[in-house]
Amino acid sequence: MSLQSLVSPLPHDKGADLRPFATRADFEAALAAPCAPDAEAREAARARQAELTKPLGSLGQLEDMAVFFAGWQSHARPALTRARAVVFAGNHGFAVHGVSAYPTSVTAQMVANFRAGGAGVNALSGAAGMELAVVELDLDTPTHDFTTAPAMSEAECLAALNAGAASVDPDLDLFAPGEMGIGNTTAAAAISAHVFGGTGADWIGPGTGLDNDGMARKLAVIDRALAFHADAPRTAFETLRRLGGREIAAMAGAILQARRLRIPIMLDGFICCSALAALTQDGAGITDHCLAGHCSAEPGHMRLLGHLGLEPLLRLSLRLGEASGACVAVPLVRSALAAHNEMATFAQAGVSAGQ
Repeated sequence: MSLQSLVSPLPHDKGADLRPFATRADFEAALAAPCAPDAEAREAARARQAELTKPLGSLGQLEDMAVFFAGWQSHARPALTRARAVVFAGNHGFAVHGVSAYPTSVTAQMVANFRAGGAGVNALSGAAGMELAVVELDLDTPTHDFTTAPAMSEAECLAALNAGAASVDPDLDLFAPGEMGIGNTTAAAAISAHVFGGTGADWIGPGTGLDNDGMARKLAVIDRALAFHADAPRTAFETLRRLGGREIAAMAGAILQARRLRIPIMLDGFICCSALAALTQDGAGITDHCLAGHCSAEPGHMRLLGHLGLEPLLRLSLRLGEASGACVAVPLVRSALAAHNEMATFAQAGVSAGQ
């Protein structure tokens, strides 16, 4: 596994603090630990919204976002100084069944493109004023074919979870997990069906552009995997270990670590949200620090957001992955906090407040 920052070096001296999952029990304990936004800070932010020179509620979701960040930062006037997107890259053993329009070699090629600054997420994270890093997860060793075995051993799953956790700097104000892994919409569909029910047909989509024959192969692979793991324990760890990939487990580790550090998450598309879906099996309130950046063109994504109880900020028919949709949504947060912090109050402006 390797971690490379594309903007500035990531802090290596904090690794011991950011790799807490020595065992499955450590991960499960972290997931079960309660964590909630600061109610006092939220109320203070709402009170400020009521004093700003606008009709209360007139900025809609922008007001909600300001209050959301106030709660997680424990400050009535929150800031977005450091935001980071991290692309986790992994390969899948089930890709041998032809579930993608592209070969698995494209995963490593795209990692090189990220490093060279040529990918969509490079442009979009830069436009959003975000740091960007990429984490390679044993690309030369794909996961096991999950139609005949768990995708990862316990040690492999823990390593991926820890790689995700280690990418979350405690000084961040926002974290956007992303992924690159040929075939990983197949894993996302299998996780979604395992957690929330249904068959492959209920969650399947074209991914990177499959034709009808490819879709049929993908559906068959998902249903075989669901049947093989039907009696597996319905826990977050086992779902990630059996049906996920290294990049999906890493996103789950990052989401959990961000919660422990009280850092809001900006979610990307279907695959990113499948990592969160796995965590919901054991993590009460695990979605509370998450915003859904967008609803993608992948058919299962809107259904998955419904199960997660999240309303997307944008609907732009994106289907790139890489945290690209999350990056597009970050300027909305910047706008929300700018309005919250920089607008004058009625008293400051000498404007009469409405009744």
